[in-house]
Amino acid sequence: MTASGEPHDGQLPVAPPPEVRRAAVALIRGDRAAFTAAIVLNALAAVAGLAGPWLLGRIVDEVDSGAGPAGVERLALAMPVFALAQIVLARQARHLGHRFGERASARVRERFVERVLALPASAVERAGVGDLTTRGTTDVAAVGHTLRDIGPEMFLAATQALLVLVAVFLVHPLLGLIGVAGLAGIWFAVRWYLRRARAAYLAEGAATSALAEQLSATVGGARTVEALSLRRRRLDVCREAVATSRGTRERTLFLRSVLFPAVDVSYVLPVAGVLLLGGALHEHGAVSLGSVVAVALYLRQLAQPLDVILQRLEQLQSSGASFARVEGVGALPPRRRGASPVPADDRIEVADARFAYDGGADVLHGVDLAVRPGERLAVVGRSGAGKSTLGRLLAGIDAPRSGTVAVGGVPIAALDPARLRRQVVLVTQEHHVFLGTVRDNLRIAAESADDGRLHAALAAVGADWVRELPRGLDTVLGAGGHRADTAQAQQLALARVVLADPHTVILDEATALLDPRTARHTERALAAVLEGRTVIAIAHRLHTAHDADRVVLMENGRVVELGTHAERMAAGGAYAALWRSWHGAPHDARRDTARPGAR
Repeated sequence: MTASGEPHDGQLPVAPPPEVRRAAVALIRGDRAAFTAAIVLNALAAVAGLAGPWLLGRIVDEVDSGAGPAGVERLALAMPVFALAQIVLARQARHLGHRFGERASARVRERFVERVLALPASAVERAGVGDLTTRGTTDVAAVGHTLRDIGPEMFLAATQALLVLVAVFLVHPLLGLIGVAGLAGIWFAVRWYLRRARAAYLAEGAATSALAEQLSATVGGARTVEALSLRRRRLDVCREAVATSRGTRERTLFLRSVLFPAVDVSYVLPVAGVLLLGGALHEHGAVSLGSVVAVALYLRQLAQPLDVILQRLEQLQSSGASFARVEGVGALPPRRRGASPVPADDRIEVADARFAYDGGADVLHGVDLAVRPGERLAVVGRSGAGKSTLGRLLAGIDAPRSGTVAVGGVPIAALDPARLRRQVVLVTQEHHVFLGTVRDNLRIAAESADDGRLHAALAAVGADWVRELPRGLDTVLGAGGHRADTAQAQQLALARVVLADPHTVILDEATALLDPRTARHTERALAAVLEGRTVIAIAHRLHTAHDADRVVLMENGRVVELGTHAERMAAGGAYAALWRSWHGAPHDARRDTARPGAR
């Protein structure tokens, strides 16, 4: 991650272990009562489970001493009582653990969504769809599974293992020492595993995100791939991503293949050691036969909770890496919220603005520009001239590397999102139709808008097709409903702008995906709706410039010409040449300077 908190190497940051631990503690504190109750019930269940081996040892000693059947029967009858108590307590503990896990999982999901929605658009764009999608689905699901299932099982198993070890030493300290010594192999195997597991699982998560990103890009650009015969190249890129992902998964598989066999062997050694040395000690009268049996049974019983711990430990490493990726989203600085300066007026001023993407070379070089309130300004130039980058700075999506971009004397980057969107809204070629009704899609921009206002906004952008839908505004869009085509989706996006009611609208090729006739009709309708507002139109279609109050021509990240269409045509400079090139043939400059009056 860079010092500014931007994504590094195309992916979002990963939270370090201390931050992950603090987040886990915060989740526990958020539902402390349920967590504590689950631990207490787990402990009581583990204590009840200790009774079986101890009672069996007592029975062996009673028989060995020649006691009557009455004492043996009482001990035997007590065993199922304790077993039943263990089952009931463990079930209730697991129930409370699952409730705690579900509530904690819900808080993780809600916080993740809140953090993503609070991120600057530039940070989300640079992170990529694949990484963000993987974190919001696979990683969040893994954390939820841990909190709901793995966590409660780990607590129960850890409590059982600890109490079994205590019971072993209480029965006979020397036999307990022998048993613990036999478990040393598990300690070394686990340490070897843990030193390598976190990095391996983080690499696996990153490779999964990269693979998702490549697949998403290939599927999303399927038409381009087909049109430009890029199938072989995209297949090679995806195969490389698959190979990298497979390599990281093989690495984690190797770690598990070493850990589990070592642990299986370590289970046998303590039991064998206790039986061999315990038998020798019994021969010399140093320990009773019942104690040897009880300790051996305890150590054998220890295998079950240790097995759960070690199996879940492997899953805990994976979900821990997922939790670090989920919490890493919080490392990015959110958009400014709360009180912010109030612009004195609607005048937009750009002074010596310079900007570079991700620390690269500047793409804007000392841009100076003043946009008057209520003006219609056209920004034109060849591809790569810096038009869209300037639009992003004017909309507050990006901040200049140096210089200022301000509205009413206040830097646009200093405005909180709510105030910023009342000032400036950017509409691009990219748009999104959300799952839901037409009404839901429109009310994103104005929650309290009634149907009359919604229909007026649709009419303003020429979206008459909505009235022809089976259920009108209540028609569901997307899968299982009406599938809006590209032009309809763009009209919905423009209708949202009308509803948002900003004083400045930046149209970055906003009608480029409409056919020329529909685009012209929509632009005329928008011009009527946006009358009196500031409109900054970034376009390749130069008729937009012809109808504007002023025209800005950009080349290589600089403003090279500024004035009315008539003035720039009369000057015969770069704008005039671009105009004639767009028409495809030489034109009479006097005819070109005539304006139709349409706005």
